[in-house]
Amino acid sequence: MPRPNVNDLLAFLAVARERSFTRAPAQLGVSQSALSHTVRGLEERLGLRLLTRTTRSVAPTQAGERLLRNVGPRFDEIDAELSALTELREKPAGTIRITAGEHAAQTILWPALARLLPRYPDIKVELIVDYGLTDIVAERYDAGVRLGEQVAKDMIAVRIGPDMRMAVVGAPAYFAARSKPKQPQDLTEHNCINIRLPTYGGIYAWESEKRGRAMKVRVDGQLVLNTSALRMNAVLAGLGLAYVPENIVKRELADGRLIRVLADWCAPFSGYHLYYPSRRQPTPAFAVLVDVLRYRR
Repeated sequence: MPRPNVNDLLAFLAVARERSFTRAPAQLGVSQSALSHTVRGLEERLGLRLLTRTTRSVAPTQAGERLLRNVGPRFDEIDAELSALTELREKPAGTIRITAGEHAAQTILWPALARLLPRYPDIKVELIVDYGLTDIVAERYDAGVRLGEQVAKDMIAVRIGPDMRMAVVGAPAYFAARSKPKQPQDLTEHNCINIRLPTYGGIYAWESEKRGRAMKVRVDGQLVLNTSALRMNAVLAGLGLAYVPENIVKRELADGRLIRVLADWCAPFSGYHLYYPSRRQPTPAFAVLVDVLRYRR
């Protein structure tokens, strides 16, 4: 059997990862017809169908999934090693792709990037805000940001923020007509501003803990919002109670625009960590970013 060349495998990986013969050509700088011909030729040489094609979608077959799973990471390692050659240059350079949630992006990553990028003009950063627990290897990210307890064991984790606390808050106008909740169970009687997170498979249940006793309460309300900014707008407008990171409401609590309740049920928990695959060799640009982000007590 003729041996597949590197370009054939790269063509297959691009289509398999994008699940599309339309988006993949742009990555490789070839036409859609040329890419389709290349993949078909690879299948003929292997004597195996690697992709299932329909008019609407493309998906790897069992053989294709095996090739994607076993060969794809090897090419990623080669790319990382080639990128690492930039350490021979005077200044770190290259593109760093990161995925993080909105709160981490705004409070941790953005301040660090504002300091980093002016000092290193050859570094580029692609920051994608995503509430899902993205597979950073499959999606070809250099790193992701999660809370400490959510980081997989096979990843290198670098602490980039302090411990956190959540806060249940409402506007004075909201409490003017309602009594304040004294126990987490009381939240079921309030108009609560919910958030839908893909990692939880639906509406997020508000978590609380007091003296080692943990509790989750599924609350109800008129609004379901998936950004911190929108939830802040809603709670300040008196439309309900919000469950938000403590550090984003400090100013509003201090000036009386918001009132905090159930503070004794909001225990500290592990803060944000930057994580990346243990087998990947960090580039100089990535090493600089890690150093800037590293939390120093």
